[in-house]
Amino acid sequence: MTASRTSRTSRTPGEDGVIPAYRWRCAPLGLATRRQLRAVGLRPGGQDPVAEIVWRRGRRTAHLYRVDQAAPVRPMTPGRVRALAAAMRARRTCPDCGRDAGYVIPRSLGCCWPCSGEAAHAVS
Repeated sequence: MTASRTSRTSRTPGEDGVIPAYRWRCAPLGLATRRQLRAVGLRPGGQDPVAEIVWRRGRRTAHLYRVDQAAPVRPMTPGRVRALAAAMRARRTCPDCGRDAGYVIPRSLGCCWPCSGEAAHAVS
C-alpha cells in the first residue's frame, strides 16, 4: 500500500499542531493503545499521544503511545482494593430493599429484579 492510503494527518493537536493518524491495523510497531498497554502491564505514564488509529470511516479513533516510554502499572494498594470493593457492593445493593442482589443492579430498573416485579404489580 502507498503511504497516502495507510496514513493521514489529524486535527488533534500535538507538538507541531498535528499528529499522524493510521488506518486500522496499519500502525507501526512500537505504538500501542491504552488497552494494549494495560494488557501487558503498562500505562502511558504521562506521555502525550504520538499518533492515532482511525477506523469506521473516521468516526472512531484511539490514541497511540510509545511502548518504550510506557511505565509499569502501579500496584493495587489495600486502600484501593477496599474502595473498589465498596463501590461494587454499592452497585449490587438494592436501594428499595437494601439487600445485596448478587449482581450489578440495572440502571434502567433502579432496583433489584424482585423489587421491580413488585413495583410493576403495584402499579397495575
